[in-house]
Amino acid sequence: MKQAGLIFITALLTAMLAIAGYRYVDKRQYRFFTSGDGSPAGSGKTNQPSASVAFDFTKAASLSTPAVVHIKTMYEPTGSGAQNPYEFFYGIPQGQIPATGSGSGVLVSADGYIVTNNHVVEGANQVEVILPDKRYFKAKLIGRDSNTDLALLKINEKKLPFISLGNSDQVQVGEWVLAVGYPLSLNSTVTAGIVSAKGRSIGLLDRPSQDIFGDEEELESTGTAIESFIQTDAAINPGNSGGALVNADGRLIGINSAMASQSGTYVGYGFAIPVNLVRKIVSDFKKYGEVKRGYLGVSFPAPVVEEQLLREKGINPGNVKGVYITDVQPGSAAASAGLKSGDIIQSINGITIGSSAEFSERIARQRPGDKLKLGYLRNKKPATVTVTLKGESEADKKREMLAGIHAKLGATFAPIPDEIKQQFRLKAGLLITKVDAGGFCDLAGIPEGTVITSVNGRPISTIAQLDAALSASRSGVVRLEGIIPNGTSFVFTFPLGA
Repeated sequence: MKQAGLIFITALLTAMLAIAGYRYVDKRQYRFFTSGDGSPAGSGKTNQPSASVAFDFTKAASLSTPAVVHIKTMYEPTGSGAQNPYEFFYGIPQGQIPATGSGSGVLVSADGYIVTNNHVVEGANQVEVILPDKRYFKAKLIGRDSNTDLALLKINEKKLPFISLGNSDQVQVGEWVLAVGYPLSLNSTVTAGIVSAKGRSIGLLDRPSQDIFGDEEELESTGTAIESFIQTDAAINPGNSGGALVNADGRLIGINSAMASQSGTYVGYGFAIPVNLVRKIVSDFKKYGEVKRGYLGVSFPAPVVEEQLLREKGINPGNVKGVYITDVQPGSAAASAGLKSGDIIQSINGITIGSSAEFSERIARQRPGDKLKLGYLRNKKPATVTVTLKGESEADKKREMLAGIHAKLGATFAPIPDEIKQQFRLKAGLLITKVDAGGFCDLAGIPEGTVITSVNGRPISTIAQLDAALSASRSGVVRLEGIIPNGTSFVFTFPLGA
């Protein structure tokens, strides 16, 4: 009996020790998973905030807000007139020109240089700058450039706070940014968002109004506007124009220029001019008082047409990055380097080009005489060539050529897609993509979709050849041959300038 009692007591003590040990181990395990920040020692977890924890922008805001200024502009009093392309930034009814305007600017040096948008100061006869500490200064316009929507101002003051310039080439989609400015006539305001896209071209600078929701009617890139915006969902409202887009380190990565809105207030997206382009324009204004822009001398189609042309060449647009060249201007830098229509430019100085907007921006950073190494495809075979960019006079010739064609024929032209060539068994020609109301083609009954195959008996396949054929008419009479969309051939003779 005593032995049985001893066995029972021993078993009881063993069980108690086992339970105590289990609880001790269990308690240690519990502490292991919940101690400190909730991660085990040596787990390798970083201090990055989780998705539920807000990012801290206080450093970026404190570095940038002292360098963003309020700009007020004064204009000669006037009645209603032509629509201001950026009128909604000033919050006034369409068709009226204000006596005063408002925007933002960014101090980029301690001695008073301020970057803003061209449309903020365009047409103003007086510009005032208000610093965050409420000091007022009259500003001098150093230069402005409508092709990039940038302007440089100067105030007479020293030891001013200024913002450090970042590198927009290193900006990544998805990274956090702040938009800093003076929206809606308020004091300095900071909003946060992410980079939604890069290299956006929205047709803002080529259009007579801020209607970025309009249909894309021009199929051929004929203007000189440079659009390769950084798109962000940080709130940008009227008055933010010319303000700063900064990264999480407080460095400038863009100058706010526009917002995607039909109402004049923020609805989801804003657009900023990349700082690497800003840096070049500011440098030009300081050194020369004007923009020195290098030109390559090529034309390229709108993206929708580009994809079609690539597919017709047996190239999958999804597999090839680059810009499809539809025309090379005679005597241009591109022509001198041996580039041809049909080439696909894929890189500049070893940097891959993903879109025509990105291509235009990188060329716009250059000056006449700069040398660039271009990588391109010709007949699906890669090649490289070094080009030396030419100056403004070449671009003037191109603009004059295009303006002359529009004035004479009242139409817009593009290369013929292969399917139309095959349909009508054509070897040459240009497709009419748009007919201007009241222009020659409109009055002559020549519709969109018509193919012009020759001018005065000379076959044409490029815009340059069309211009040359029109200009070569010694008698002042032009003879057009072509095919209208239903397949009917025509010959039309008319006096040049009619």
